[in-house]
Amino acid sequence: MTYKALTLTAAACLVAGIANAEGSDLTVFDWSGYEDPGFFGAYVEKHGSAPTYSYFGSQEEAFTKLQSGFEADLAHPCTDATRKWAAAGLIQPIDTSKLDNWEAMLPTIKEVDGITFDGETWMVPFEWGNTGLIYRTDEVSEEEISLQALTKPEFQGKVAIPDAASSAYAMAALGAGVADNYTNMSDEEFKKASDYLRAVHPNVRFYWSDAGQLDQALASGEVLAGWAWNQTELNLIWNEVPAQMMRGEGKGIATWVCGYVHLSNADAPEEQVYDMLNALTQPDSGKYIIESWGYPHSNSEAFEISDQELIKTYGFDDPKALFDNSLFFDAVEPELEAKMLQEFERIKSGF
Repeated sequence: MTYKALTLTAAACLVAGIANAEGSDLTVFDWSGYEDPGFFGAYVEKHGSAPTYSYFGSQEEAFTKLQSGFEADLAHPCTDATRKWAAAGLIQPIDTSKLDNWEAMLPTIKEVDGITFDGETWMVPFEWGNTGLIYRTDEVSEEEISLQALTKPEFQGKVAIPDAASSAYAMAALGAGVADNYTNMSDEEFKKASDYLRAVHPNVRFYWSDAGQLDQALASGEVLAGWAWNQTELNLIWNEVPAQMMRGEGKGIATWVCGYVHLSNADAPEEQVYDMLNALTQPDSGKYIIESWGYPHSNSEAFEISDQELIKTYGFDDPKALFDNSLFFDAVEPELEAKMLQEFERIKSGF
């Protein structure tokens, strides 16, 4: 089976390879796949090559690597991480006067906690979307699927969840019915969420750090359900795999906003940094990510030039309603985050 997303990534790697060979001055620390040149065509047009890319598999991994001295100019976390990164001195404020598209940003996105705080703007929002349970509709009926069903014997070896404590505990909070206090769970609520993950663990085929691995496992039938980003749903639909994200009242879905931050140890010329940020937030970049990746963009003008039927199908036509009716990935209290990280490692080890 040919995967459109993998093809796009391969093309992007070729461009990134050219950039490496030419010694690009700009280095981006990112999720795998975001080296796709469809996101930053204006930057390449101006500078003649793509930035150099390095990759992380989770925000926890990225934070640890940056704290250990890894150097780059821009990084791509989500809003639940920015306060922690700023407190650790890893990022520097954004000068919004140098952002060509700042005024065109969706108000709902700009107002998310983690974009602007302590009197400074720390992130330029890029994309946003859902994390939810994606399942094979030819193997599991809509009536049968639920987060609670993942603990049942019939799903043994057929489940995949992210190898990231924050995302796993968001799923657990929904599955255990304690989502209202996700960012500041009591000890009792944390135990319920942890017990849920322990009940799911025997059914986990693998904990994924590469979305492409999950896409292929769902397509082949190796797994029947996976907690994943909505790009996976679109990839499967494009390739005529009978799968969809579980939606509906009481079913459980999460929403997130991610974007780019200017790292404190950046040494690329500031002009290049802002050229990249402006390229990423142009309407054409937004149209590309909406139509080719299935993620909504931060620029409101991108929605005006994109496929309206696709926007409506994926529920991006009413951002406020989407945010109001889902669990939002917000910053977790530091003490709770530490507990999540420690307990998740124990759960994965079978304890």
